[in-house]
Amino acid sequence: MAKKHVQVGNVDCGADRLFLISGPCVIEDESLMMHTAERLKQISEKLELPLIFKSSFSKDNRSSLEYYEGPGLEEGLKILAKIKREFALPLLTDIHYPEQAKPAAEVVDVLQIPAFLCMQSTLVVEAARTGAVVNLKHGQFLAPENMANPVKKIEASGSDKILITERGYTFGYNDLIVDPRSFHLLNQIGYPVIFDITHAIRKYGIPSKDPTGGAREFLPVLSRAGVAAGVDGLFIEAHPEPPKAMCDAASQYYLEQMEAFVQPLIEIHDLVTGITAD
Repeated sequence: MAKKHVQVGNVDCGADRLFLISGPCVIEDESLMMHTAERLKQISEKLELPLIFKSSFSKDNRSSLEYYEGPGLEEGLKILAKIKREFALPLLTDIHYPEQAKPAAEVVDVLQIPAFLCMQSTLVVEAARTGAVVNLKHGQFLAPENMANPVKKIEASGSDKILITERGYTFGYNDLIVDPRSFHLLNQIGYPVIFDITHAIRKYGIPSKDPTGGAREFLPVLSRAGVAAGVDGLFIEAHPEPPKAMCDAASQYYLEQMEAFVQPLIEIHDLVTGITAD
């Protein structure tokens, strides 16, 4: 089955070239955001790795009211708009409520539906109606093939600008397991498939700043397995100083190590797809 291509700014999702979605989990202070966007763009250009910059103006699924949720819709979109102006990068952000879809779509290129909310019809439909690309996170409670159901809701709303992101399936307590079969099954739905590796190594139910809240040692093997299995893009949250990050400190990747981390993934992808160097 031939997959559709989905255009996100200058990024052709579904083309032969691997692409990257990256940025801090949640929008922090403006200087940190601008520095991260600038460095990621440098890496993108050096490696010829198309980039979509991501960060969330709000994370409404924190496990405690004490944890940082983000600057909110208005302030967050201002920072994202500045990143777009200065670095000419396409943008992705989460939405949690239908009323956030329209204002967010005026700034960003991709509206992301969080995994827990992927079956929320009103949210998914409102996102589709904006005309923006919709990135559906695979709900950890759904069999991969059942992601065809929220996809059909978007199609019924008149849009085929859809991305699907794998992040693991709930197994046991406070853990996610990535089943390689899911990449094959998600590919059968017919849209570009992305592998969110930094959320796949989260340890849920553990405080977001606790160093035991993630298992970075599994990132290389998981990312290489996903690329070899045929994903179109990678989702890697990155931060200049992950231990000091205000969200998901144990799983975000070190910004200055990103170039070395993604280089072999590009090589694996090109080997799998038959791309040869010029």
